[in-house]
Amino acid sequence: MSNTARSSSPPRGRWAAFAVVLVAVFMDLVDGTMVSVALPRVQADLQATDAEVQWIVAAYLLAFALGMIPGGRLGDVHGRRRVFLVGTALFVLSSVVCGAAASGGVLVAGRVAQGLGAALMVPQAMALIVQVFGPEERPRAFVVYGAVLSLANVGGPLLGALFLHVDPLGLGWRGLFYVNVPIGLLALLGALRWMPESRSSEVRRVDLLGLALLVAATSAVMVPLVQGREAGWPWWTVALAVLAVPLFAAFHRSQRRRGLGEDALVPPALLRRRSFTVGLVVMFAVYSVLSSLFVVLHYALQLGLGWTPMGAALVVVGFPLGVLATTSIAQRYAQVAGRRLVQVGLSVICLATAGLALALGDVARSGGAWTIALPIAVMGLGMGLCVSILTSIALVEVPARDAGAGSGVANAVLQCGGAFGVAVVGTLYFGLLTAGSAPASDHLGAAAAALGYHLVVLVVSLALTPFLPRSAVASVEGAEEVPPVTERSATG
Repeated sequence: MSNTARSSSPPRGRWAAFAVVLVAVFMDLVDGTMVSVALPRVQADLQATDAEVQWIVAAYLLAFALGMIPGGRLGDVHGRRRVFLVGTALFVLSSVVCGAAASGGVLVAGRVAQGLGAALMVPQAMALIVQVFGPEERPRAFVVYGAVLSLANVGGPLLGALFLHVDPLGLGWRGLFYVNVPIGLLALLGALRWMPESRSSEVRRVDLLGLALLVAATSAVMVPLVQGREAGWPWWTVALAVLAVPLFAAFHRSQRRRGLGEDALVPPALLRRRSFTVGLVVMFAVYSVLSSLFVVLHYALQLGLGWTPMGAALVVVGFPLGVLATTSIAQRYAQVAGRRLVQVGLSVICLATAGLALALGDVARSGGAWTIALPIAVMGLGMGLCVSILTSIALVEVPARDAGAGSGVANAVLQCGGAFGVAVVGTLYFGLLTAGSAPASDHLGAAAAALGYHLVVLVVSLALTPFLPRSAVASVEGAEEVPPVTERSATG
């Protein structure tokens, strides 16, 4: 990516613009992590179906994933500040729609719009760091950026639970969406005041055909997964699933026809590198576990055991804390033992997942929160060893000229993996519950069974790790042009 000249604004202006970006990204990430805490109450209040509950999480992730790459291209062509403003405004307006939703369908539509708004915001936030900071300041900016993301991951579930408990607006779960309005308006005003405008010096078109094929193929997979169980698995669910195969093949052909140019959503040269494709598969699998785990846990703990949202949030807070505890270790030694760290991390997660499945049966007898909190915290320790370096390992053999495209593809894969995990695990969980008001044993048993999917996925991921590069060595050539990957730990 070739950018226009770096802004000549004074240091204070640069950091003020950066603060605006951090506010917007923090709002986006916290909103995503808070939602899962409130899902049981949302479903009861709106009389939403199980499929609609799955879409509330999955639709946001899919919209974010599929909009990320074209969102970055729109900023390159039409101005990153302008597209950032449009994305932030869309996020705020869609938050109002979510808060005012009178049905599950309206809430799902609002979540799709939120995801699209985030897809317009986040790529511009990444580009701003490269644009306004020189090489000497950029590492400091990335440290602050990472700290804010970590704070959002840790604080999101607790903030959501606290908000539900205190209910300062008297609106229950709806207040979780309305709180985005004043924050988003501040971000809009700050962007108008301090954020510089920039465009790419190379005019690149958005691959509309490729995007349409990718949306169609992804929908052909997701719709049967989410809607099939409630519909009784009619013929059209099978037909859609089968149709996904030629649609993905058509998407692949469309990308090949665009050759090695940057107009392609997924440059074909990227997928010819085994380390990159294997890395994408592992990332997809791991994030399918991350995004679905806490949705199931909040349901099992709140509806199965009758815990409050605050109690459920406190039990799972050990996960993000565990991630923070080992992330620095992973990043320190990634360049000498990256693959080994991923293998150790995945092994720890496998053992912790098995322990959590056993603990869900024990907590029904003992009622002890620590029987659940301990394996979740250990799982966080394992995640910290691998999630923060997986992207770097996958990109290590990608040439610097393709690193920006590789980061964009990795971002999309992370979010798609999360959406797929919510669809599969949600179908397993809700499908195992008895009709009507299920007893606690059913909720806990269904959650433990759903963890079986996690174990299978993690074991397969572990089996693929020998095909990853041994270490993550940062590329020097073109490093200024490589946007960071937004790691979204679904802790809510």
